[in-house]
Amino acid sequence: MKSQRYVAKVIRSRNHSLGWLLFISHFTVFMTSCTSSTDEAAQFFLRGNVQLQKREYKEAIRFYTEALTKKPDFADAYNNRGLARFRNGDREGALADYTRAIQADPDFATAYLNRAELQLELGEPTGSLADLERISKTYRDSTYYQSRLGDAYTQLNRLAEAKTAYDLALRLDPSNVDALTNRGALYFQQKEFKKAQNDIQKALQLNPKQDAALNNQSLLLAQAGRYAEALSFIDQALLTQPRQPYYQNNKAYFLLKLNRATEVLPLIQESLQLDNQNGWAHRTLGQYYLKMNQPAQAKVEFNKALKLGVPADELTK
Repeated sequence: MKSQRYVAKVIRSRNHSLGWLLFISHFTVFMTSCTSSTDEAAQFFLRGNVQLQKREYKEAIRFYTEALTKKPDFADAYNNRGLARFRNGDREGALADYTRAIQADPDFATAYLNRAELQLELGEPTGSLADLERISKTYRDSTYYQSRLGDAYTQLNRLAEAKTAYDLALRLDPSNVDALTNRGALYFQQKEFKKAQNDIQKALQLNPKQDAALNNQSLLLAQAGRYAEALSFIDQALLTQPRQPYYQNNKAYFLLKLNRATEVLPLIQESLQLDNQNGWAHRTLGQYYLKMNQPAQAKVEFNKALKLGVPADELTK
């Protein structure tokens, strides 16, 4: 969600036990009535789980693939291989595996949840919402599920429904850091800064290293003109996610406001290298060129920012 700079939302939980679900359960029944091939598949699956928990993702993928060779309709192996592939940086492979898990078992709620969350990260909220709605009866009392539902509604600009989902997530668990961070981001977008501040402060009390909350706190401070304090918070966010392009752009913007323009160019160049479709980063680069008395280059960047949706009245703020 991009506001004056960039308000970070937590798209993928790193800590919730329900997020990016590893499926390990229903094999007690499965293994009591095995053929030799399904028994071997189950053994490879369990080995894969061990490697996944050890964060040996390539080995986990290898074992899950062996399990699928023995039992090609093994939905649980597809789901867990998808998780291993995601954690190994292969998002498209993960998406394909979650889909195969669902094809093998159309009632596999865990795979729907994993696919829904991945689609959010890939910027496909319509598909994500469809998956979340498919499993609403199973997970409707889950704070984690309600957080993801709020994220899907936010990406679809259905903001009233997003707030309702975040509110429910927090009623179910007031310590849900993701929901606090994301509702705070929603309040920021709607210029309800006091409510945003309240949620972000609570999120940081619960998890002082939550990078999205640290970023959002920096933007709240910047909105109040407190750029030196904002810089301190964005630096903390970058310690956790040093190559997050939006955080890099926000730091560059704060440095410009603090008249430290000579430090800006490497940050903004890396930010745009990682994501050249962020209009606010082009806006920041345009402002940098103005500071350097290079109006022609500034105009080029401002035009790019306009094409990417930055309002004209925000270009030189």
